[in-house]
Amino acid sequence: MFVDQARIIVKAGDGGNGCVSFRREKYIARGGPDGGNGGKGGDVVIVVNEGYRTLYDCQERYRWEAKRGGHGQGANRHGRNGANLHILVPPGTVVSDGRSGEVLADLVKPGDSFVAAKGGRGGRGNAAFKTSTNRAPRVAERGEPGQVRELVLTLKLLADVALVGLPNAGKSSLIAAISDAHPRIADFPFTTKEPNLGVVKADEALRFTVADIPGIVDGAGSGKGLGIRFLRHVQRAKMIILVVDISNDAPVDAARACETLENELGFFDTKLLERIGLVAGNKIDLPCQDETRAKLLDFCRSRGLSLVEVSAKTGWGIETLVAAISSRLSRPEVGVGN
Repeated sequence: MFVDQARIIVKAGDGGNGCVSFRREKYIARGGPDGGNGGKGGDVVIVVNEGYRTLYDCQERYRWEAKRGGHGQGANRHGRNGANLHILVPPGTVVSDGRSGEVLADLVKPGDSFVAAKGGRGGRGNAAFKTSTNRAPRVAERGEPGQVRELVLTLKLLADVALVGLPNAGKSSLIAAISDAHPRIADFPFTTKEPNLGVVKADEALRFTVADIPGIVDGAGSGKGLGIRFLRHVQRAKMIILVVDISNDAPVDAARACETLENELGFFDTKLLERIGLVAGNKIDLPCQDETRAKLLDFCRSRGLSLVEVSAKTGWGIETLVAAISSRLSRPEVGVGN
């Protein structure tokens, strides 16, 4: 199951209490205080694991709590420190405060980590309070409580290229044709309900990742349909490809579909408009009116975009599309999304 958002409570371990103790041994007068300190509580650390793809574990478990520190003991024995608790998340996870919404960390690369809650300091035992004027202190400190936080974890897929289109434009078929992804593809009207991620091997030196974003509908940017839930996955992409159905069977004219996608991307985040790299006119193997193609070409010219006609079903134009993507990604001005 693809889970891209989760709300959790993290609780760091409490510090252990200090100990009040005195050395009492035969033939040793005035043994003095020997109460040890308590151990530090464990931290809660969020760590990126390259093998993770969703936040499923965090959705299944709401509360995460690290171990507390051990209590101090006599004979100057200090309590052990509590073990840290590591929460594993996929690359591209954004950690935000659950109450204020403040972004606390953006974990992108494998191995990136963030201390979400700090463990409490251990209390001092009475041995730490011994002075020249107070030779037998009978006081010790309690351990400090561990930090408690409510967090929201949001996954933004890390992909070089994002395929964006209306439902049934053929995005899943296209990502299957150009990459190693194996999405579910149906022979009936069907829209993807979760993003698919694939790797394209353009040549021996160049590989890039492609994400198939679930169908965007008119009004997605304002919350209609599933679109707004997945539009955030486009934000990290270096390049966006508008995928449209140019066949006579398309429910929406191809040029109109591009305008709808452009409007929804801009409504969600105006910066996304700068990353639209080209338009993929899919289903060229089916009958297509010249007027439809002419309108689509006019749209592309007005935006300074290239149009690549392809057939994900037959493979026609796929090599041209991969070459066009590779060429654009190699340009220095194509940067990483936020």
